[in-house]
Amino acid sequence: MDDNQEFIDFKYEEITYRTTLTKKFAARTPYTPPDSRRVVAFIPGTILKVHVKEGNKVKKGDTLLVLQAMKMDNHLLASRNGTVKKVYVKQGEVVPKHHLLIELK
Repeated sequence: MDDNQEFIDFKYEEITYRTTLTKKFAARTPYTPPDSRRVVAFIPGTILKVHVKEGNKVKKGDTLLVLQAMKMDNHLLASRNGTVKKVYVKQGEVVPKHHLLIELK
């Protein structure tokens, strides 16, 4: 055991444990909940069709665009009611995973 290890308190189900963290765990990116105003590519792919323009009002469940990935057409839907603030992609564009596609307000 290394004398330079730093112990932390880890609480689980009302019990506090004193432990160390691996370097990989300590350097991880913390989880942030998804923002329902931002539509991002969940997989790399090609934009087949954009169904909305800036300023369009959308309702929860409306199709915003179609992303083709792995030979499948994925219809990305609005997760909330709102207005399209900005469209960051156009038809035929190839996008990587986590790329911002559309922003709602």
